[in-house]
Amino acid sequence: MSITLLDGGIGQELVLRAREKPTGLWSTRVLLDSPQLVREVHDDYFAAGADIATANSYALHRDRLTRFGIEHKFAALQRAACQLAVDARDAYGAGRVAGSIGPAGWSYRPDLAPPLEQAAEIYAEVAQIQADYVDFLLLETMSSVREARGALMGSTTVKLPVWLAVSVNDADGTKLRSGEPLTDILALVSEFNPQALLVNCSVPEAVSQALPLLVANAVSVGAYANGFTGINKEFTRAGSAVDLLEAREDLGPQAYADFAVQWISQGTEIVGGCCEVGPAHIRELARRFK
Repeated sequence: MSITLLDGGIGQELVLRAREKPTGLWSTRVLLDSPQLVREVHDDYFAAGADIATANSYALHRDRLTRFGIEHKFAALQRAACQLAVDARDAYGAGRVAGSIGPAGWSYRPDLAPPLEQAAEIYAEVAQIQADYVDFLLLETMSSVREARGALMGSTTVKLPVWLAVSVNDADGTKLRSGEPLTDILALVSEFNPQALLVNCSVPEAVSQALPLLVANAVSVGAYANGFTGINKEFTRAGSAVDLLEAREDLGPQAYADFAVQWISQGTEIVGGCCEVGPAHIRELARRFK
């Protein structure tokens, strides 16, 4: 089996490199103030062996920018995030660019997702800007069926492949963070036909629980876990900063790659990393699987 190697976390890696106290803008602040750091992260992931550069656009939604008085920069920031990933891909001479689209509302809070039609418009605006730059859209950390449906509806407004990544309950990987059975997402796969279905931004143990429920389907299956101890309630307040989350100390490159070995044995074709999984982790994945 040929393995596609994603990059690792973008936002958290940028926060670490910026060496400044994070804000509710998260990695968008780095994009504004130090875009060269974004390019360096993309370059480092390609050098580590990644096949894909994920644009630093996960948190670029109008409502998040509005809280900081910079909604007018929405389109320019989207383009800048995508262009930096494209430039890194072109300099490396290989690979693809994924247009990251995170949840509207707030991560891990599907109850804050806007109504379907409004959500579809939000995602469509992002997709239409990114379509000029990226090779495919990566809908990330979708935590309920309704949240995923809104993102998929918006993505149909452009002619690009779509990868859908869902986040599962850290304590029970058979469930979405909404509490719905993970297998409920399969109806959307049949309806919208994304090119790949992935599990992301959950602890690796939960990802290992989730994957056997997905690999029997026709689409490619992928996994990229985070390195947090878990998602605490304080962080689920909209506008909170990422320093409320704690990184694990037992998930170095070797330990993370051991989880990936398990995922691949379960039938996973795409592996990479999410928050707190950095270039060293991707380098170890490349060493083992490429």
